[in-house]
Amino acid sequence: MIKEQRRKRKRTKKLMIALLVALFIILIAVLVVWKGFVVKNVKVEGNVLYDEQLIKETILNDEYSWNSLYVLMKYMFVDAEELPFIDTMEVKMTNPQSLTITVYEKGMMGYLYIQALTENVYFDKDGFVVETSKRVIEDIPRIDGISCEEIVLYEQLPVEEQLLRQLLTLTQSLKREKLEPDSINYSVENEPILYYGKVAVRLGTMENLTLKVEHLSKILPSIKDMAGVLHMENWTEESKNIIFEQAPKVEEPATEPEEAPSSEPESEPGE
Repeated sequence: MIKEQRRKRKRTKKLMIALLVALFIILIAVLVVWKGFVVKNVKVEGNVLYDEQLIKETILNDEYSWNSLYVLMKYMFVDAEELPFIDTMEVKMTNPQSLTITVYEKGMMGYLYIQALTENVYFDKDGFVVETSKRVIEDIPRIDGISCEEIVLYEQLPVEEQLLRQLLTLTQSLKREKLEPDSINYSVENEPILYYGKVAVRLGTMENLTLKVEHLSKILPSIKDMAGVLHMENWTEESKNIIFEQAPKVEEPATEPEEAPSSEPESEPGE
């Protein structure tokens, strides 16, 4: 009986010690998490359309966001707040006090201005509307000469199938060669004209389109500061028929020289 009581006391003592050790470990862990995982450095990658500070404020958006472990765990289960033109954002911890936010922006190929909406409609590489906005984004070409009546977000542009396919082929080829123009204007014959400052590039039909764009990348640097029309309508690999029709220079009207003051001394009255 006495031995049994002693064994119970020993087991109770061991259990209490184990609990105290566990509580101590938990306390240490809480202190480490509380003091060691404090956000001090945030790096933002992949952002072009949005300011770095805005991205940080979007991710670190509540009272516990000072803790890097909390932020990491939060975005394992919760999607980041949606922003126009951004597909998703990914949060990683590089060390207990540093976070890296990787931004994946929507791949926009161009935009159309819709008069009825008084907004710009941006589309992706598949022709789907990804955003409507009054904002004009740099390095994304404006598309003129194509009309759309009804626009539905996340659905394809309501454009005739062949024309849409040609538009997407053109914009993707230009993006691949880093030749995004200021605007693309479709003529009555649906033949695209590219505008780079004061230079217009007439591509003609869609025949040999990708080869024309590749060749344009070699020509454009030498004429980009000029004014005129580059004719590539009849270009083929065999003929290589390209004409640059330079716009005539407008001469500034000559100003009449001011009359030089007379060097003779003025005569006194009465002389």
